Amino acid sequence: MRWLTALLGVAILAAVAAIVLVLPRDGDVPAGDRTSAAPSPSTTVSAALTPEASAFTDPCGTFDTEMASPYAVTGYWLIPTADHCTWRRQFGAIHEVGGDTVIRIGWGLQARRLDDDGRILENKSEDDEEEDKVDPRYEPCEEDGLPCVAAAERDLKAANPGNRVSWTFVYRTDEAFGPGLFRCPEFERKIQVGKTVFYRLIATEDGTDDPSCANVRNKGRGYHVILIAAAEKDSLTELLDLGDQFGVKVFPALPLAPRDPAQKTRAAQQGTKTLITLTRRILQDYGARFQDRVSLGGFYQPFELQMREMRYTGSDDPEVAKLDHPTLRVYASQHEIVEQEMPGKPILVSPYMDARKRLPISASPKQVAAGFEALARTGVGIIAPQDSRGTGKVGLFWPDQRDDQVDERLRTVVGETTNGIAYHGSTRDYYREMAAARTRMVEQGYNVQLWANVEAFEPSDEKFCADRAGTRGRTDKERLDTAVTQVGRYVSKVVSYMWSDFFTCGSPSLAEDIARDHDRPIPVDAVRKERDIQDGMEIRGYNLPMGSKVTITWDGQEAPKVVDVAGVDLTEPPPDLPARMTTAWVPFDWTQVPPGAWVRIEVAAPDGRAAAAPLHVLINA
Repeated sequence: MRWLTALLGVAILAAVAAIVLVLPRDGDVPAGDRTSAAPSPSTTVSAALTPEASAFTDPCGTFDTEMASPYAVTGYWLIPTADHCTWRRQFGAIHEVGGDTVIRIGWGLQARRLDDDGRILENKSEDDEEEDKVDPRYEPCEEDGLPCVAAAERDLKAANPGNRVSWTFVYRTDEAFGPGLFRCPEFERKIQVGKTVFYRLIATEDGTDDPSCANVRNKGRGYHVILIAAAEKDSLTELLDLGDQFGVKVFPALPLAPRDPAQKTRAAQQGTKTLITLTRRILQDYGARFQDRVSLGGFYQPFELQMREMRYTGSDDPEVAKLDHPTLRVYASQHEIVEQEMPGKPILVSPYMDARKRLPISASPKQVAAGFEALARTGVGIIAPQDSRGTGKVGLFWPDQRDDQVDERLRTVVGETTNGIAYHGSTRDYYREMAAARTRMVEQGYNVQLWANVEAFEPSDEKFCADRAGTRGRTDKERLDTAVTQVGRYVSKVVSYMWSDFFTCGSPSLAEDIARDHDRPIPVDAVRKERDIQDGMEIRGYNLPMGSKVTITWDGQEAPKVVDVAGVDLTEPPPDLPARMTTAWVPFDWTQVPPGAWVRIEVAAPDGRAAAAPLHVLINA
């Protein structure tokens, strides 16, 4: 993180929103050098899906499964929606612009207080002086006239008077689960109230999650009750069916860890054992129902953290382990469950970066690379760092542009200054270092891919795409193409946050712009390469057919050199390049270029459309 049709895009936007939305809300959801590109290992997600038919009709309308306008971005985050027809329109629009991956945002596990009757109270901050209120989402859950948590405690005490409920957790979802969710059906159950389905689970305080009900009676213990507010109809089954229909891989979200109340950016250690119990139960149910579903691409780890220098050893020695990053410890615990219950399904995580020099929390490219290595050790199979250009935390520029003024759209974030003063490095600098880190981790036996998550929005004080978008406004295809240029050399896939709202807002929408202009050239790399005895250059990128023209300039040059593309895909490409990336070769005598000069390489399509951004390369003889 394919996404096309204006109309379809808008609808899909809303649909996927309901599915993928993890923006923090109401406390329920989170939110030019010569280095060679590093190869990416294969994982389950690499297997291509083929649409089932060229067209199909269902109650939501008729949908074409042909890929009309393939673009460089091939995966998107989606927000859940209550309208299932919107899901179909979104999948159709995403597939139309070449999308083959959908990542859905999920919800978080939360500890909650109870009132004197055992009813679940709304979540509120410690300094909130308003009167406690019963949470209307969970209030309807009753058994024998008792609130569900009170009924659970009654049943536990009836089994053994020493049993007690020491903590209550809630979790919401638009999914429906099967019997694989339950470990002890005598004390765990499904409770339907209208169209809402509640699941009552019990978890031991120590996280042992006994394989039978025997210990409930044999010894008195403390238990945590997990009350899940779910749906009558399973959204994930429907999404996987759509994935089969359109040839799209779906990455559902794992349960989001509770946040540390003292440091919201970190996962809380308290409650981790209960989170692991919930994760295990859900994954066991998935394993029973979805183990062989090709459209289940993997799982999304939704707890967002900053990519910076972090430590994770995975040591069993408590003295060593206590120095590990607390969120990475939680990651590793959840990821171990995925490997046990759904082996072969990779976990995707998408941390953000912050390159702003003026902030003490920012990180240099090498510090971010160290964070990449720590993440890989937790069992993550796909690391898709946010390029952070949409929030203004990182800039799109080349090494010879460090003294240039920052993009005007970023000045509300970093001020009136130069790229070099504002940022530790550019997007390209960060992905280059992470690609090198990925190579090191693969050599150590970690099967990890590097993707790029290019943010499809801009910092904005007005013209928001939606209320939930906050200070994020619409971007344009030119800027998105530029972001792809910056990251494309080092990654095996480009995805984008997110389809819902950002690709469908405005008129024309970004999705409409992509549909009309999907085949504009996007160069990502250029290297000096001879063919036979002729000096020349190989350009890697998207949409580089015969008939394209390449303009080459450098400081002090008398006149730009314009050269026709002389061959396409003449050499074997490096392994695991992003989908649809190709190479073009042009003849060029590099002895004309002064040593140490930065060369600008512009590419234009046969119809004259120029790439959004030129390449800046430094190639010495």
